[in-house]
Formats: sequence, C-alpha cells, structure tokens
Amino acid sequence: MKGQIFLKNSGSSSAITTPRPAPRQPDGVIQPRDSADSRRQSFALTGRSVDLDLRTHAVRRDIADIRLAEHVFAPHYAVPMIRLVARTATLRAGRDTASETVTALAVGDTIEVLEIAGSSAWGVAQPHGLVGYVEIDALDLPDGKAVAA
Repeated sequence: MKGQIFLKNSGSSSAITTPRPAPRQPDGVIQPRDSADSRRQSFALTGRSVDLDLRTHAVRRDIADIRLAEHVFAPHYAVPMIRLVARTATLRAGRDTASETVTALAVGDTIEVLEIAGSSAWGVAQPHGLVGYVEIDALDLPDGKAVAA
C-alpha cells in the first residue's frame, strides 16, 4: 500500500484512561480534584525562571533544591538531608579537589546535602549559606556509610 496515511479520531478510548488535569484557579495554583489529592502540593510555573545567585542557591542544570521549585525549572528536585561536618573540611566550587575553595567548614557545621555522588556531596553549607561540594568522608553519615546516588 502506497500513498498517504490518514489518521482518524474514532472517539473510542483505551482501557487505561488519562486523568483530566486539575482545574486552574485565576492565581495559577492548581487545585486538587478530590480529598485523596489534597495531600499533594503542586506548583505552577507562572513565568520565566528567575536568575539566582548560584553561590547561595542550590541550582544546577540537572538538579535543584526542592525549596526553589516555585522559582526555577529543573529535571530533578532534591529534599535536603541535614548532615554534620565531622572533621574540618573545604567546601569547593566543583567536585575536583583542585576546584576553587568556597569556604572552610568546621567540626559541628552542617551541610544540607542534596546529592551524593562518588566521593563528594553537593549541598548548602550552614551557617554560611554557600553552595558547594565537600568530601563525604568529612560528613557524619548514618552508620558511617554513604547512600549511593
């Protein structure tokens, strides 16, 4: 059979139905459809992403802090895991140990870890509020082990 193929809407639906989107309110917030959905919190992107200072806001091309979900789009969002700094460490701008030093971390400081990959953790160091990478060996992780990312 040669020639053009024409597709026609049959009006029939498959056994698996796609849920209709929840109605939008004038302010752009999506309201839940029923009480089962009321536990979920939703976000609506209502405009352009804002420019954030990457030194103080945990945003990369592949992941962002969940607290920034209303401000930026990212393929993945992470909920911070608060971890204590167990030994003196350096917060760096990149994973590489030759990366620029952002700040020094003291024993007892905390870091809001958003990603653990390889031998480093990425997150927001407190009380400084600066974003960077730290060696996971310097953090007090549960059972002394890092969770694979």
